Amino acid sequence: MPESLDIPQLRTLVAVAECGGVGRAAAVMHISQPTVSQHIRSLERKVHRELLERVGRKVRLTPDGERLLVQARRILEVHDRALESLDAVDDPPLVVGLSDTVAEALLPAVDGPWRAAFAGRRLRYVIDRSSVLADAVARGIVDTAVILGIGGQASGRQVDVLPLDWYSSSDLFLDPSDAVPLIAYAEPCGIRQRALQQLGAYSREAEVVADAAGIDGIVAAARAGIGVAALPTLRLGGRAAYDGLLARHDLPMLGAINVRLVTRRGADAEIEDRALGALESAFAPAAEHIVRPA
Repeated sequence: MPESLDIPQLRTLVAVAECGGVGRAAAVMHISQPTVSQHIRSLERKVHRELLERVGRKVRLTPDGERLLVQARRILEVHDRALESLDAVDDPPLVVGLSDTVAEALLPAVDGPWRAAFAGRRLRYVIDRSSVLADAVARGIVDTAVILGIGGQASGRQVDVLPLDWYSSSDLFLDPSDAVPLIAYAEPCGIRQRALQQLGAYSREAEVVADAAGIDGIVAAARAGIGVAALPTLRLGGRAAYDGLLARHDLPMLGAINVRLVTRRGADAEIEDRALGALESAFAPAAEHIVRPA
């Protein structure tokens, strides 16, 4: 008798393919990476084929994995349609992304309005870098996301504009004759590029002394006094922009960064409208919310 293919394991295979890796699939599915790997190994035993292969630091589907992926999507479509016809499926949670740079200040302000706007529907938050969230929205993994972007080419709908400022510990001294020690997100990062461009425009040399994958690493390095970081200034409800750091004005001005709402293709237009309305209620009035610290 042939082996049976389990629905959860097929969903995992699809998630790995759509997310581009085991780690991201685990985050999206809210399961551990070992569980994702276990699901894939179980499928491999059942079909007697290798489904994933490692290429450098990344994994990709093998030709057999690609063939199974096509069938997995068909099986899941029929399976889910059958449950829907029996009214046995709850509405899936609305997956909302938030740029980690502003999540600490923004989430307390928008969670209530969002839950009111989407009353009766579960919310699930994904907090990550703007570039990662934009990719997740494009893949249809995240329904809508608040991201940051520099310049007029960013996708989505404009929510507001935040000033970019330099931040450091209060005791960090910068010698004008030395290179500016820069703490920044790892590439690709628009804020990092803006910081380097502005320093270069004013003939200030710069040295990246710390790369960080997320805002926690940037703030920790700045608090340790090893350098300066270029960050958007966002204050909501009187909260400080970045506890333990001070804005400084002895370096070239950085301009501003856009706050935008991006929504996956094919999503109900009402999702974007409600999310945008909740955001606008959190940001307004701008004079009270978005200020430069003294």
